[in-house]
Amino acid sequence: MLSPVVIVWLQFGLCTVLIGFAGNKLSRYGDVIADKTGLSGTWVGLMLLATVTSLPELVTGISAVTVADTPDIALGDVLGSCVFNLVILTILDFLQREESVYTRASQGHILAAGFGVVLIGFVGFNVLLADQTSEFAIGHVGIYTPLIIILYAVAMRTVFRYERAQMAAYAEERAERYPEIKLRQAVQRYVLAALVVVGAGIWLPFIGEQIARVMEWEATFVGTLFVAFATSVPEMAVTVSAMRLGALDMAISNLLGSNLFDILIVAVDDFFFARGPILAHVSPVHAVSAISAMMMTGIVIVGLLYRPKTRLFRAAGWASLLLLGIYLLNASVLYLHGK
Repeated sequence: MLSPVVIVWLQFGLCTVLIGFAGNKLSRYGDVIADKTGLSGTWVGLMLLATVTSLPELVTGISAVTVADTPDIALGDVLGSCVFNLVILTILDFLQREESVYTRASQGHILAAGFGVVLIGFVGFNVLLADQTSEFAIGHVGIYTPLIIILYAVAMRTVFRYERAQMAAYAEERAERYPEIKLRQAVQRYVLAALVVVGAGIWLPFIGEQIARVMEWEATFVGTLFVAFATSVPEMAVTVSAMRLGALDMAISNLLGSNLFDILIVAVDDFFFARGPILAHVSPVHAVSAISAMMMTGIVIVGLLYRPKTRLFRAAGWASLLLLGIYLLNASVLYLHGK
């Protein structure tokens, strides 16, 4: 007879494997769709891949605030995913052994990263001031929710216009890379993989709640570390797969685009959370994750501008090691002070 601790961790592992497998398929068929439609790798990563690989955070958040009634896990999953997505860049830098990822990546990513700082900072600001601003709610929805939606729309429109200008300047003829797969087949398989991700995402908040109860850990810590890790497995699988396909810009834009979409999920969760503005019902320690994600995004911007070539220990650049350091510091603070 297996103990409750073993059972809950087996469930967590199975859920992670399902998401990882589906995420790998999303990467392949997303690349096929990009090839068939002629869209840029950066735009596909930012919109198509980032939106679908963030489906676990979306479904997990809605499930957490409705059925499971655990807003801390919902917000912890979103902000924890933002932090974890950025630390995935360290993995890319380690796998890219011959040179730093920052030397090859397009500087156009700075635009999406800059909007990421604005959106993440806006959520962190409202987490800290939630008690003072909750009276300005629109029904049960916080005043910040429509502003998040507007900021996200402005970010997507700006990045799209920038990418369209870049495509017009550098348009060139290229051979089709997937002649054996039709666009309709790619879309069908892409949707099937997305459904697997959605199903696993519905299951995740309940597993997170069980882990918190069985291990006697705080929901903030579980949501930000474990649930966020599981829901970020698609980003990791898609990003690594895209890099192996030689689409580094698609890989990086997937991570930065996922962070933008993750913040939009806060607004969606607020609509589904009926007890009032969601940020008024969560621990203020979530602001630590928001600040960590902002610092990490700032490091990415510096790396993209400065393009460091030095690799410490012949493994990764200083920017990647700083990302890893902030991630570990964030995890330590949440473990010690999460409520």
